Amino acid sequence: MRTRFQLGLDDLRQRLLRMGGLAEQAVDRARQAYVDRDLTRCQMVLEGEGLINQAEREIDEAAFDMLAMQQPMAVDLRFILAVTKINADLERVGDQAVNIAERVMDMVELPAADLPVDIARMGTAVSAMVRRALESFIEGKVELAQAVLEMDNVIDRMRDDAFIQLVKTMNERPEAVRQALDALLVARNLERVADHATNIAEDVIFWVQGSDVRHNVHPETEDQDSSRPTTRASGV
Repeated sequence: MRTRFQLGLDDLRQRLLRMGGLAEQAVDRARQAYVDRDLTRCQMVLEGEGLINQAEREIDEAAFDMLAMQQPMAVDLRFILAVTKINADLERVGDQAVNIAERVMDMVELPAADLPVDIARMGTAVSAMVRRALESFIEGKVELAQAVLEMDNVIDRMRDDAFIQLVKTMNERPEAVRQALDALLVARNLERVADHATNIAEDVIFWVQGSDVRHNVHPETEDQDSSRPTTRASGV
């Protein structure tokens, strides 16, 4: 019975890793679509959403079956609970990638505009957060998860700077309002991806250490909309 249970845990881990790969790929494609104004990559992101959604349903079903039938204890229970939470965040990472792709599809219909923000750099940093969050899960290493939490502050500052610069651009250059608005929305979507990567890192820490660090990481921004309840309830 124990061997069957361990095989079930291994299968759950592999399912989540495959889904993580799909979500990470979606973010990378959306980021590159923005940089290159590439409609082909946008379409690939949209088509990949169905695979991510299907994977989410299958992982939840497998996790709930294990909870109902096996009655796991201690670290195994924390692992399964973490999987269900990470699963939801990965699905929403895919949603944010779709949002970015849709913004790019709007952008390519407009003339290219020189904007005073480096959205591509922000996208690269966010992709690195997702990758490191998944690595922390694969290796079960708290130090990797902690590094993700620290990176979230950097992304928040980049988002705030983008907002300031792009609003200024919209006020000073009416002809670039739509382009600046699209870039602002992409920055917002990237910041949300970073929030989900942070959630994943927090769940890894919970799984490995049994510690809930959700409300201890960013005390100075505890009322921001990046809190877990809002993130998971909104699905955006």
